[in-house]
Amino acid sequence: MKSRAVTPVAFVHALLLGYERYGLNPAQALAKAQITPAMLQRGNQRISAEQMELVSEAAMRELDDEALGWWQRRLPWGSYGLLARASLTAPDLRVALRRWCRHHGLISDDVALTLEADRLRATLTLAELRPPWPGTRELCLVTTLRNVHGYASWLVDSRIPLQAVQFPFARPPHADAYPWMFGCEPQFDAPVAAFSFDAQYLALPVKRDERAARAMLQRALPLTVRLYRRDRLLVQRVRELLAREPAAMVNADALAAALNVSVRTLHRQLQGEGASLQALKDEARRAHALDLLARTGRPIKQIAQAVGFNSEKSFARAFRGWVGQSPSEWRKAGR
Repeated sequence: MKSRAVTPVAFVHALLLGYERYGLNPAQALAKAQITPAMLQRGNQRISAEQMELVSEAAMRELDDEALGWWQRRLPWGSYGLLARASLTAPDLRVALRRWCRHHGLISDDVALTLEADRLRATLTLAELRPPWPGTRELCLVTTLRNVHGYASWLVDSRIPLQAVQFPFARPPHADAYPWMFGCEPQFDAPVAAFSFDAQYLALPVKRDERAARAMLQRALPLTVRLYRRDRLLVQRVRELLAREPAAMVNADALAAALNVSVRTLHRQLQGEGASLQALKDEARRAHALDLLARTGRPIKQIAQAVGFNSEKSFARAFRGWVGQSPSEWRKAGR
């Protein structure tokens, strides 16, 4: 198995309750995922994403239930494929997610999904209409939210970083796995299950078609057990951060932390979008410096510090490279 073992074995125990409900033997599914009886006996045991993918797919097929026994009626194999196809013709993510929420109610009346958004934030909420099968609530809520988040990311071919995620149950012993699963720290003991993200992602156009859907559905589970990596709005998000805090965001560590990615991932994804962090930083510094020079009478030295330069001399050298004049010459010419 290639990835780190971070998925709690408690999720496997919840999955096995589906076998218990339907009176079937899980031995074959566990063997396929290389999950041994000894591993199941250790309360703090973790398995890899690949193992969770393998045991989940095997269980869904053997139980003929993509909900793994959580809800009142089965979701036969292929139910989520129908949901995925129903949103393919949507013009953008907003319409696609609204369709997903509406159609999800057709295949299960145990939960209700809703999407609400204002100018800044979009929130997808999962309301419980009936209690799931005893012992499966955590896995049910976690997986249902990860399903829709993974599908949304795939649909627009972009990682959609979550700003917040919450669950209506107490903090579990394995809560340290949640930031890995959702990319942010969760809130527990909340009124409902939900996640929120930047509303700008709702305007991204749908990038997938039926051919892509057929390929994806052959191995759809990685969408729910691994975070989508590429972020098509990353350049825009970096620009916005630099515009808000040009002096505080002068290094890659600060930017990466604000974006919930590693420095290596930040550089790699920017390169994939045809940009570089240095160029974006220079762009932000230039815009901020021009604004301060034109709008205020602050000394050049103060402006240099405000836009992240250690000295007036290095600022003047960079500024001349940007506009062909020194800061004082540009200010005089502008006025």
